[in-house]
Amino acid sequence: MPTSPRLPARVPLHNRPMGILASARAGQRNVLELIPELATRAPMLSGRTGGRWYMVMDPIALKRVLRDRVEDYPKSTVTKLILEQAIGDSLFVAKGAEWLWQRRTAAPVFSHRNVAALAPVMTAAAERASGRVAPSHGRGVDMFAEMVAATFEVISDVTFSGGEGFDRGAVHRAIEGYIANAAKVSVLDMLGVPGWVPRPGRVMGGGAMREMKRIADGAIDRRRREGAQDIPDLLDLLLAGEDPKSGRTMTTSELRDNLLTFIVAGHETTALTLSWALYLCAFAEGVQDAARAEARAVLGGRAATAEDVARLPLTRQIIDETLRLYPPAAFLSRTAMAADELSGVEIRAGDTVVLPIYALHRHHLLWHNPDQFDPSRFADPKAIERFTYLPFGDGPRVCIGANFALQEAVIILATLLARHKFSRIVGKEPKPVMILTLRPEGGVWLKVDAI
Repeated sequence: MPTSPRLPARVPLHNRPMGILASARAGQRNVLELIPELATRAPMLSGRTGGRWYMVMDPIALKRVLRDRVEDYPKSTVTKLILEQAIGDSLFVAKGAEWLWQRRTAAPVFSHRNVAALAPVMTAAAERASGRVAPSHGRGVDMFAEMVAATFEVISDVTFSGGEGFDRGAVHRAIEGYIANAAKVSVLDMLGVPGWVPRPGRVMGGGAMREMKRIADGAIDRRRREGAQDIPDLLDLLLAGEDPKSGRTMTTSELRDNLLTFIVAGHETTALTLSWALYLCAFAEGVQDAARAEARAVLGGRAATAEDVARLPLTRQIIDETLRLYPPAAFLSRTAMAADELSGVEIRAGDTVVLPIYALHRHHLLWHNPDQFDPSRFADPKAIERFTYLPFGDGPRVCIGANFALQEAVIILATLLARHKFSRIVGKEPKPVMILTLRPEGGVWLKVDAI
């Protein structure tokens, strides 16, 4: 498969030590600027910025943090401070027994059978997205905005399929406002100031989040009264779910926090993956041509379905390589709860352990030409060493919606590539910036043409 000698958009990693104020400014501007260039060449780094921290890129140590000693490395205090206003103590941030019963309850919801049953919603969204960009043939289109619209349609349809009384526009605006205002690292976070001290940005985003929760609570209560849809959606499946060990079921607030987690994560991360994938296809025209030929051979003139996914291996490889270069969750943080040793280094309780997935995926000791776009790396997924590639995490807390996201991404990308050609626009190169997720600052502007 052809590859390009040029390199797609990257984050300029720093080469000098950073103090607390410089780190806080970088965290506000782009979290990935906290990663030193050395992190792409060393197994582990350490430092002190308000407290001791360790940056881990060693796959063996990552396995220990994410799988072997997962209970000793819960999500960091800063992560919880950023997210709790939006998603409470949901599956994403809960720990210990509170996490375990929620995971057992929600896991069947994302079974292969249930995910496949939701595919028609993805196919319909792909069809609508293709129809929206068709009138713009010959012109530039912000494909990030288009992919956000498409994936939000999917997640809202599979979450609250009835839609009555569920103001999707209000929820979408609340999410966007929260990410813009509240989902940034505060200098108070860097200094270790207690969580009860207000962070101005999170105070600003509080009203919209309260309204979003009110809307979701109302939709859940109505569904309890009216019963399940003819074709069960995620809300129906969660309402029917119970912990197989304790028999515990979710309250309205627990349902709401988990559904909002799925809505925030389920559309944002897939929209980003699709946007970056389209940029990379425009960047490497040979790859795009090959993927288009594959999609047209399988689909003809129709939109992709769940049954097509296994017959679109190159499309899937493009998604996998996109998740390597631009992982939505590119910077994870954990707090050590007990003494341990990672890569021969002593870890104390209270230390911050950073998992810079962006650096791991571009590590020069783990990947050949790591900054180059080359989907053929994933031609044999079994050849990828475990814990060198972590777009969805790993271990017991691996992303519960990974299969849902991958199915959706392949369906939408194949449908678009089969019908449209995407080209770069001079002066409109996207800039990778991570706030809560790794976003393309300014959008992904591509020229769209008919085939």
